[in-house]
Amino acid sequence: MKMVKERTNNATRNMIFGILQRMYHMLVPFFMRTAMIYFMGVQYVGLNSLFTSILQVLNLAELGVGSAMVYSMYKPIAEEDTATICALMRLYKIYYRIIGCVIAVAGLLATPLIPFFVKGSIPENLDIHILYLLNLAATVFSYWLFAYKNSLLMAHQRTDVTSKISLAINTVQFLTQFLMIYVFRNYYLYLIVAIVSQITNNIITSIIVSKMYPDYYPKGKLDANTVGSINGRIKDLFIAKFGGVVLNSADTIVISAFLGLTLLAVYQNYYFVMSSVCGIMEILLTSITAGLGNSYITESKEKNYTDLKKITFMFFWLTGMCTSCFLGIFQPFMRLWVGEKFLMGFSVVVCLCVYFYLYETTRLLNVFKNAGGIWHEDRFRPLISAIVNLALNLISVNYIGIYGIVLSTIVALGVIEIPWLLQNIFTVMYDTSLFKDYFKMFVSWIIATVFSCVIIAVLTYKVTFSGWGAFAFFVVVSVLIPNIVFLLLMHRKEEFKLSISMVNRITHNKLPIIKNL
Repeated sequence: MKMVKERTNNATRNMIFGILQRMYHMLVPFFMRTAMIYFMGVQYVGLNSLFTSILQVLNLAELGVGSAMVYSMYKPIAEEDTATICALMRLYKIYYRIIGCVIAVAGLLATPLIPFFVKGSIPENLDIHILYLLNLAATVFSYWLFAYKNSLLMAHQRTDVTSKISLAINTVQFLTQFLMIYVFRNYYLYLIVAIVSQITNNIITSIIVSKMYPDYYPKGKLDANTVGSINGRIKDLFIAKFGGVVLNSADTIVISAFLGLTLLAVYQNYYFVMSSVCGIMEILLTSITAGLGNSYITESKEKNYTDLKKITFMFFWLTGMCTSCFLGIFQPFMRLWVGEKFLMGFSVVVCLCVYFYLYETTRLLNVFKNAGGIWHEDRFRPLISAIVNLALNLISVNYIGIYGIVLSTIVALGVIEIPWLLQNIFTVMYDTSLFKDYFKMFVSWIIATVFSCVIIAVLTYKVTFSGWGAFAFFVVVSVLIPNIVFLLLMHRKEEFKLSISMVNRITHNKLPIIKNL
């Protein structure tokens, strides 16, 4: 019972600080992005997105080392095996030094190819090779400078510490970068500030981790069987990471190469808003991953399946609400933010909503997969999904443009990712006889979300007024409708009661509305 309470408290703390940090990282980059659009030009926004995606591909060199190491620490932490934890840290340190070197070399070799990823011209007085090398430097430093110590915070469910450090450092970073944009109009200085911030973040995190866990430092060696087991997980995770990187980065690179930086920037304005919400959802999922990993080691399958249902129910409620809100709010928000000329069609918005729902569903299932450590069984799914997505991207972009990009990802997620993940999870981690029960809840949430979106579309379709009044109307409708629909359709289900009980435990029964449901 004590362990369960500790897991709950850790998860709650991580959620709170993680959400605060994510809200911060939604608002501040939003203002930075706005400043860059108005003071420097939309192409700079496109360049930022392109370099981010290219470096995500280079980050494949990470191989999934971080996830494998954190998972390997769950058991020794639970058993208070200090010697094993120290040996894991030493191995992690060695691996990250090698990874940093591999990324640096691969990045330098790729430098001559960078112009081929940009269709059309770039802003004057900019050298795309120098811009790329500055972005590369920031990535390399993130591995070389004490990055391995983050594993201790993640394995101990103390990601709130990382959130606090990032909050302080990023405040200084964003203020300085704004000066670079507003006063100097200098994109090079903008990137140099990011490099200095990354270095500072790693050093401060290292110092704090050393004070929090003075008994843990990189020393000792693991036996050959343990190292072999870790390397096996890394190999499996690499395949999964490859698939995930291609799935997330291919869209941006293909848009830049075939459709140009301007359209990429317009698309990324929408994607930025969506990914900001995804970031909050990620905080919620990350906060519970370590606790779930511990639970799978110490608890029964029945208890873990109950947790699966509760978390799925709550997460689908939140995901469905966000999807409905995107449908209603996207266009009026974009009109107010960047203006009519940077608006995409409503059909693109519908596609993005479907993309968001499927993407978050995939991430939810991945949390349970990672907590259970079933990377070997799941190793081919991300690879196949990535190949299908990339192939469809390259084929469809010349015929239907931006629609082909989004629809390719939807097909990869809905046809390959989700069904395959469900099969792997229930085959390995749970009793397969329970799949039918879980699938019914799964489908019921899809139906409820579609119903909510249809109501919002009908109510907002004939709205003719614009400005802040229209935006306020869309916000109210988009928030109220899904919650009313979900409450009416789901309040009698067992998962609803279990979820309310879990929320009450987390909040110590301090929310009277929830208490009375």
